[in-house]
Amino acid sequence: MASPQVRGSTKPASPAAAVAAAGSRREKRKADAISGSSNSTTTTKIGVAMALTVLLVGLLVPLGFSPFSRTASARELPALAQVIDQKSFNVLETVPPPSVANASTLFIWPGVTEESLTAKPFHIYDDDFYEVIGDNPTLTLLARTESDPLFHEAVVWYPPTDEVFFVQNAGAPAAGTGLNKSSIIQKISLAEADAVKGSRNATGNVTVTVVPSNPQVVNPNGATYYKGNIIYAAEGQGDNVPSALQLMNPVEPYNTTILVNNYFGRQFNSLNDIAINPRNGDIYFTDTLYGYLQDFRPVPGLRNQVYRLNAETGALTVVADGFVLPNGLTFSPSGGYAYVTDTGINHGFFGFNYSDPSSIYRFDVGDDGTFDNRKTFAFVASGVPDGVHTDSKGFVYAGCGDGLHVWNPSGTLIGKIYTGSTAANFQFAGDGRLVIMGETELFYATLAAKGTPLYE
Repeated sequence: MASPQVRGSTKPASPAAAVAAAGSRREKRKADAISGSSNSTTTTKIGVAMALTVLLVGLLVPLGFSPFSRTASARELPALAQVIDQKSFNVLETVPPPSVANASTLFIWPGVTEESLTAKPFHIYDDDFYEVIGDNPTLTLLARTESDPLFHEAVVWYPPTDEVFFVQNAGAPAAGTGLNKSSIIQKISLAEADAVKGSRNATGNVTVTVVPSNPQVVNPNGATYYKGNIIYAAEGQGDNVPSALQLMNPVEPYNTTILVNNYFGRQFNSLNDIAINPRNGDIYFTDTLYGYLQDFRPVPGLRNQVYRLNAETGALTVVADGFVLPNGLTFSPSGGYAYVTDTGINHGFFGFNYSDPSSIYRFDVGDDGTFDNRKTFAFVASGVPDGVHTDSKGFVYAGCGDGLHVWNPSGTLIGKIYTGSTAANFQFAGDGRLVIMGETELFYATLAAKGTPLYE
């Protein structure tokens, strides 16, 4: 399922202020008063220290240094990063109507251009984003097609060969996939990607190889690494090829095995994404309507839900419902939280309903693997939050309409990796490497963040 896109200055974020320093001075004076140390010697020392501090500030501030500030403006920006001043677009002289500005358009606010936003694609909204990007992040375009969305979802890193697997968009008119032809599985070598990292455009330098799964995974969409193999969420095809979870060997002959293809005798609608609970190894997956909405699956026969499969016992249960169109799914590093995206705003061939969800929901995950306490974690203004993953520190990433958006665990947007168009999904490839699917574009980013451990 392809996401839409939205449009928006670059100015350092406001300083985090000397309030903390002032507070510490107040605490010092309070401690002195309690201890009775108000003699002239102490007073003299404090006076001299304050005088030296004032002198130091007076010397440093004109040179561009702030000894109290811990904000982005006080840091040296990486070459490909820019700080976004969110106050610069809090009040707009003209706010276009929904028919002009909506989830399908890029937000380009006064004072910036699409070119300026793309030229420095690491957009810092909060200081936490420095932890993600590090000192020298890079973003490289590895491949591009004219219109065929070859670079869609199901992104999986396979460490033994250092390859990344991904799939073509199923049901996209430009691909000709769906009812008459299945989307394909492909892979690239990260050794080739590493050889050209740092270049902004390295198209033609990385080989994209088709992977002939056997038996074929029909219209794969989501995927995850699992004990040395890859599990695919196959959307199915027509009435007679049901949607299923399939396990594939990532090396030749790429043999596959079906894990589950029904819920007590009833076909799934079209399975979309998969995640492994790091606590117990259970397989969680979303079932939604995109096969039907893209005209290659029949009228749905089940609710749109999140399921849980115990691979040892075969037990299949529903853990969450109440979504319009559940999509991406992931867990926090500890497994204590689950994140589920709802891309209900995008109704496939039926267009958009801009009042429907474009949201990420967070659930508490019980020791028994159940979901509870659903909360709205984030709402995305640019496209939809399609694929979702966390890094080793618990930051949450989602593929959206203008690139990757990143939130801290409290749900504050801390930054973007801006591609200027849809990023449907992505995946960490170990530490400091990120492969991004842009439908007709394939990107490779290097940064400081580390992915969560693979489930072995």
